[in-house]
Amino acid sequence: MDELSGKVAVVTGGASGIGLALAHAFAAEGMKVVLADIEVDALDKAAAELPEGTEVEAVVCDVSDAAQVDALRDRTVERFGTAHVVCNNAGVSSAGPIWLNTLEDWDWCLGVNLYGVINGVRAFTPLLIEQGEGHIVNTASMAGLTSAPGMGVYNVSKHGVVTLSETLHADLALAGATGVGVSVLCPGWVDTRIHESHRNRAGREEREPTEQERGMLEVVGALLAAGLDPADVAAQVLAAVQERRFYVLTHPDWKPMVTNRVERIVAGEEPMIAGLPA
Repeated sequence: MDELSGKVAVVTGGASGIGLALAHAFAAEGMKVVLADIEVDALDKAAAELPEGTEVEAVVCDVSDAAQVDALRDRTVERFGTAHVVCNNAGVSSAGPIWLNTLEDWDWCLGVNLYGVINGVRAFTPLLIEQGEGHIVNTASMAGLTSAPGMGVYNVSKHGVVTLSETLHADLALAGATGVGVSVLCPGWVDTRIHESHRNRAGREEREPTEQERGMLEVVGALLAAGLDPADVAAQVLAAVQERRFYVLTHPDWKPMVTNRVERIVAGEEPMIAGLPA
């Protein structure tokens, strides 16, 4: 999509981090913006801080709930007539040895990270196909291309987003829907609060973290704080949408980890113990 001015962008997880940066990047291009998030106060604040003159609709939405994502689509169409760029971006984190993660951990993390993308793809893709134009951006992670220890639930969710996106790209091509592009965003460390995402887990059972997990969260928090500015990530996503580029790997120096993994698979070797991608 070369020309974005006057078109409509939908961003989930839009009240903070990468999502908020995406909203600002799209607004700067003259797009109308639909911001969706589960945090009401943060959502209102984010919508109010978009550049003056931006047409914005703020929608409270739990992306793990298919009905709420359908309502997000309907609200978008009601307000702006359609959508053009859909960023399935909402995400949470989960840590700890994989055998200690509870079913509630799995339900929460997969519900937001994977089913949130599934729900967005299911709700919005037919609209884009029907109008013959659009672009879907699914936020995965370098954790979707590697398998770092201590974050198994998160890894599973992000690997799911990568293969979902790759398959969506192929399905659209086979269906002749050439006007609809797909990108999968795989960032490394970015300066966000994803390690604090438990703040949105109200009403869902959460076990106390172990001492090891608390230590890991502190390390992750420090690495995130020193990570890439979300605005830099948003700029890369914007370019990918305009260029119809599928893979968006924000940290070039992390690519050898992906190469190493694939080479070990082909060689029949054991997986390496990777670093801790975000």
